[in-house]
Amino acid sequence: MTGPDVPSPVASPGPSPAPSLSPSLENLQERLTRFAAAREWQPFHTPKNLAAALSVEAGELLEIFQWLTPEQAADIMSDPGSAHRVRDEVADVLAYLLQFCAATGVDPLTALAAKIERNELRFPAPGAPAEGGHSSD
Repeated sequence: MTGPDVPSPVASPGPSPAPSLSPSLENLQERLTRFAAAREWQPFHTPKNLAAALSVEAGELLEIFQWLTPEQAADIMSDPGSAHRVRDEVADVLAYLLQFCAATGVDPLTALAAKIERNELRFPAPGAPAEGGHSSD
């Protein structure tokens, strides 16, 4: 939960250890859990509060693009200042999503894989065989 007394879940004053080149979701989730525990934030990290914080951070990401033309939005990462803001908001969204998943026991990769499978069945690609694997030809 961010606010005047609670910084962003990825903000850290002072130097931090160099991140590994390819951190795993599990490692990042563990780091976020330790970060919150060290600051005694667990009472605030309820599913409801984390879902609300996730929504707020997603809104802050959207705010960056609010009045941009489609062309400006497509080019946003070419400006270092804007790119930095986008990366920070993406990090905040992901941090809260991972904390939400930890609080609810949801494995985000398993949930995503299952959702993709359901969507592949619900929304077949044009020309794909119908359910059951047989084409109508």
